Amino acid sequence: METVYITRRERFNSAHKLFREDWSIKKNNEVFGKCSNQNWHGHNYILFVTVKGVPNPETGFIINLKTLSKIINKEIIEELDHRNMNLDVPFLKGVIPSTENVVIKIWNRIVGPISDAGGDLAKIKLFETENNFVEYFGGREPF
Repeated sequence: METVYITRRERFNSAHKLFREDWSIKKNNEVFGKCSNQNWHGHNYILFVTVKGVPNPETGFIINLKTLSKIINKEIIEELDHRNMNLDVPFLKGVIPSTENVVIKIWNRIVGPISDAGGDLAKIKLFETENNFVEYFGGREPF
């Protein structure tokens, strides 16, 4: 059988600020620009979670998409949607919530539950804006 990749898309809205407490306001502004706004800023994120595997001969599924959606919603969307990433999200505590860091933390939260459901997490793609996104393959080489 052939390996197939299946992707689920979810959305969430979050605020954040890119800021290092150990840097001056001037340096934060130089490095992070508008993203270091002291009063935060927000994004309408789009999250793509890709699972790979060989379809089960009994169901034709790699993973049931309802199960995948429940995992993503429980572990990620409920934690991030309409929250401040810097203040309200325990799994991001102490992390500069750049899209790069957020996607790694998302991977770490869902890789286990997806594996428990019989899937193999292959990739996460997180759009911060329509022009900016990050892809993460869990430290593995892409496809």
